[in-house]
Amino acid sequence: MTEPVLALDNVSRSFGPIEVLHGVSFDLRPGEVHALIGENGAGKSTMMKILGGYLAPSSGTVRLDGEAVRFADLREAEAAGIIMIHQEFNLALQLTVEENLFLGRERKRGPLLDHRKMQDEARRLLARLESDIDPRARVADISVPARQMVEIARALGRNARVLIMDEPTAVLTNRETDILLKQIDRLRDQGTAILYTSHKLDEVSRIADRVTVLRDGTKVLDAPAEGLTEHRMAEAMVGRELTDMFPDKPAPGGEVVLDVRDLSVPGHVENASFTLRRGEVLGFAGLVGAGRTELMEGIVGLRPTTGSVTIMGRPLKPGSVLAAREAGLVYLTEDRKEKGLLLGKNLRENLTLLALDRFTRIRIDKAAEDEALSRAFDEFDIRAGDREMDAGNLSGGNQQKLLLAKTMLAEPDIVIIDEPTRGIDIGTKQQIYQFIRRLADGGKSVIVVSSELPEVIGLANRVCVMRRGTIAGELEGSEIGEDSILRLAMGLGANEKVTA
Repeated sequence: MTEPVLALDNVSRSFGPIEVLHGVSFDLRPGEVHALIGENGAGKSTMMKILGGYLAPSSGTVRLDGEAVRFADLREAEAAGIIMIHQEFNLALQLTVEENLFLGRERKRGPLLDHRKMQDEARRLLARLESDIDPRARVADISVPARQMVEIARALGRNARVLIMDEPTAVLTNRETDILLKQIDRLRDQGTAILYTSHKLDEVSRIADRVTVLRDGTKVLDAPAEGLTEHRMAEAMVGRELTDMFPDKPAPGGEVVLDVRDLSVPGHVENASFTLRRGEVLGFAGLVGAGRTELMEGIVGLRPTTGSVTIMGRPLKPGSVLAAREAGLVYLTEDRKEKGLLLGKNLRENLTLLALDRFTRIRIDKAAEDEALSRAFDEFDIRAGDREMDAGNLSGGNQQKLLLAKTMLAEPDIVIIDEPTRGIDIGTKQQIYQFIRRLADGGKSVIVVSSELPEVIGLANRVCVMRRGTIAGELEGSEIGEDSILRLAMGLGANEKVTA
């Protein structure tokens, strides 16, 4: 077996009085994909940041080629060939794709930037990922999946000895994921050491040579991937036997609470019509770019629309988020980092923001906010070491729970949840699925937008499938299945083969 290129030797890390990583040893070897998995908050991100030079260990040793090393910062780690692809995008939104790809290592012709050379190199890097993103496009103007491909292309262009990948496929389609995994195979064959983190255990089974599981900051499993089932990995992550992932589907009533008629969102959606019943979970499926998010944003007033939305028989004023909220309709964004939470504010301030009028007389009643936060901790199982910590310091799963708690504090009747479990571990997924079922049992109506077909199939009473900005079809009961959803999403006929 080859010697490790990068390793941790009995490493611990504390934030203030709280130790989040407890004496972990771990290594990365050339030509090997080592998967690191665990629930949100298990310590994976902390461990990756130590390996990538973003954090120093509180105790223990980082070794590069067997020698103890202490990186001053990420630049020093990158100079040693250690490159990290972040789960949360590390891009300058106002710069172009080209400028992001070469930021800090610009190509020059004399004293001037050589944009032609950088654009040509950018196209070659993106072509490796079978992506047609325009290098001249501003990153703020491209989709979330496209931004992820830019992050990956930037890493591929740096000839890494060690590549650390934190949830690289969380926002990618099946096709884009397949392309990325092929690139990982190629890099492994070239001798790159790869750390791969994902909550998608089927990907881990497909790509990994070894698997390490963290639970509560402690390594609980380190084994060859061969023969390690997804069920065994999941049990090691959560520390308990996993029962069925999805609850039984609710039994909706016949009352229509939301009626969308011929709704168009200019440039994104055309003449969408559907209904939602009381106590129903309605799924929205489709390929990335089909218009699902834009449709939901139009319904709740975040985008201009034509057509009509009726709630409980009353027309909803278009273009007004406040009118939607007052009518009992709320929306949980797919992007909790940029649009859902104020990452630099504490948990209490985030929780009460949507319903702040309930906590304000002459001034904000902080005691009442604290009581609401305590209830949210209990009801949504939010886990935080410090109630005064900023929302940005929570794990991804706990951020999603905080966003749910914030939204439900407005006491809505209709809840739209866009990508409810993106970047979330299997244990927290199960909790959120149970929460959606409790909403339906309590007479709430829920729309779930998800790119994960098992999620839509497992949760929804009915499924609307979108394709190229239109609702291509609706499935119910026994009609709901992966093949039928993909056929509608891809516009295939009965005899055409589905390839996702």
